[in-house]
Amino acid sequence: MNYMPIVRLASDRVNIPLFADDGPNQRLFTPGEVVTTQQGFMRGHGTYMEDDAIKSSVAGVMVQVNKLITVKALKGRYVGEIGDVIVARVTEVQEKRWKVDTNSRLDSVLLLSSVNLPGGELRRRGVEDEKQMRKYLQEGDLISAEVQNVHSDGVLSLHTRSLKYGKLSQGILVKVFPSLIQRRKTHFHNLPCGASIILGNNGFIWISPIMNSEGEGSGGGFTQNLDDVVTKEDRKTIARLRNCILALAHCKIMLYDTSILYAYEESLKYETPELLNPECMADVAFLTQHRLRSLEV
Repeated sequence: MNYMPIVRLASDRVNIPLFADDGPNQRLFTPGEVVTTQQGFMRGHGTYMEDDAIKSSVAGVMVQVNKLITVKALKGRYVGEIGDVIVARVTEVQEKRWKVDTNSRLDSVLLLSSVNLPGGELRRRGVEDEKQMRKYLQEGDLISAEVQNVHSDGVLSLHTRSLKYGKLSQGILVKVFPSLIQRRKTHFHNLPCGASIILGNNGFIWISPIMNSEGEGSGGGFTQNLDDVVTKEDRKTIARLRNCILALAHCKIMLYDTSILYAYEESLKYETPELLNPECMADVAFLTQHRLRSLEV
C-alpha cells in the first residue's frame, strides 16, 4: 500500500490564534518596552529601570503582586523554585550523585543521600551503596523528583525521599514550555479517562497508564514493572492525551488537570491522528477555553 503524503499550501495554512486571557495584564511586552512609568513600583525579574520607567527585558506578560512588577517570559529555560515537582532524565552517574537534565540552564544534581534506599532502609550511605548506584539509576532513566534547594549559581538540588517520587516506568514524555504549566497544590493526577499524568513544573509531562498502588514502596522508588502489559485501550488513551496537550500548548493555554481533561472530552469527536491537524487543534483549544471561562462566571 503506497502512502501519499499530504502537501499543504501556504495559502491554506491555518493561523492558530492564541487563546490567552483577556485581562489587562495579559498583553505581550517586548524587550525594551515600557511597562509602567508610575512611581512607587518595585521591579522584579524580567524588568530593568531606565529613564525613571520600568522596562521589560524579556518577551512575556506582566505579573503584578501588590507593588512588585515582573515580566514572565513565554519561552525560556526552566527556573526552579524550592518545592517544585519535576520530571527529569538522568544524564550521568558521578561520585555520590547523579547529574540530571531538568530543562534548566545547568544540569541539576541528585545526591545519593537524597534518595530512598531499596526497601526503605534508613541508614547512612556507604561504599557499597556507591558501587550499586547504577543499579538504582543509570543514564537515560526518567525520574520524578522535587526541588530541595536552589544554589547561588542556579544549580538545582533534587530529592526523591517520598514514595510518590522515583523512577518512571512505561509511558510517554511530552515537552512544553515551562511557563505553560500552572502551579497547583498537586501535580500528580489520575484522570477519569484512565491515565495517570505528572505535570512537571519544568515543562516535562509524563503520561502513563494507571497502575495498581499495592506493593509500591518496597523497591524504594526504583522498580519499573516493564513486564506489565499495557492494553491497546490504554495506549489509545495515552496517545489522545498527548495530542490534546500539544494542541493546548500550541495555542498557549495553561496546562493543569482540568484543562487537559476538558480537552480530552472535546477531542472525542475526532480520531486520535486527526488531532495533529491545525484545524482540529484550534477547535479543541477553543472549546476547552470556552468551558474554562464558563467555570469562572
